[in-house]
Amino acid sequence: MTVITVPPLTVASGEVRGGAPATRELALLDPARLVEHVDSVVLAGGSAFGLAAADGVMSALEAQGRGFHTAGGPVPIVPTAAVYDLVESGGVRPGPAEGAAAFAAARIGEPFETGRVGVGRGTTVGKWKGAEHRSPGGLGTASTRVGDATIGALAVVNAIGDVIAADGTVLAGSTAPPDAPPFPEPLPFVEGEHTTLVVVATDAQLSKADCHLVAHSVHGGLSRALFPSHTRFDGDLAVVLATGGVHGHLDRLRAAVLDLVPEAIRAAVDGT
Repeated sequence: MTVITVPPLTVASGEVRGGAPATRELALLDPARLVEHVDSVVLAGGSAFGLAAADGVMSALEAQGRGFHTAGGPVPIVPTAAVYDLVESGGVRPGPAEGAAAFAAARIGEPFETGRVGVGRGTTVGKWKGAEHRSPGGLGTASTRVGDATIGALAVVNAIGDVIAADGTVLAGSTAPPDAPPFPEPLPFVEGEHTTLVVVATDAQLSKADCHLVAHSVHGGLSRALFPSHTRFDGDLAVVLATGGVHGHLDRLRAAVLDLVPEAIRAAVDGT
């Protein structure tokens, strides 16, 4: 699993477009909802079982006094999403203890591993012509600057589709023969969910509504690097975080995301 730590007053929004999501607290990210700030983001394996890892992160944040203030004390806001990897991982289901350990291990400034690590350990891609033809997925990152702002993307790639390179070729995907039919009948997708999770973070000053618009662009970038994407078997989602340290141009950030997200997705399978 992978835990993303954020400073206090981090603004967040998000959007789910896949048909098979496994999520927790994602409804709060809608721009019309009351809560504006989040305290952490958790990305876990183990399908819906892995959502329990957020309990450990919430407890750790509560001990720090972090969270949405209520009469009964702070309630940490921890949007969480999971990918289905129970077959590849041998049934591993991260829970509260693993969540707390991952939160404690998070360190700013340390090298971030990519590939088949963390939540990307049991991920696969290229299952749209039969799950038996799948290839390894992974965890990838990319970042760039847009004016004074820095923006980064983290992608957990467990797609049913193939990862497409910038030149249109298949970077990682189905090993089925070229003439194999897509989505064969009966559908052999025994894994159930095939989900790409993308978290974009920036130090730009963005409102919750702005973050939601950036999330729209995240999905545009996702569709550039995955084919097919956003199927009813995928739980594709985007979470956008803004820490608000510098001025950011919303439309330029959205344009940058269209290239940045494909770069992170491709980095996840580069070398696998």
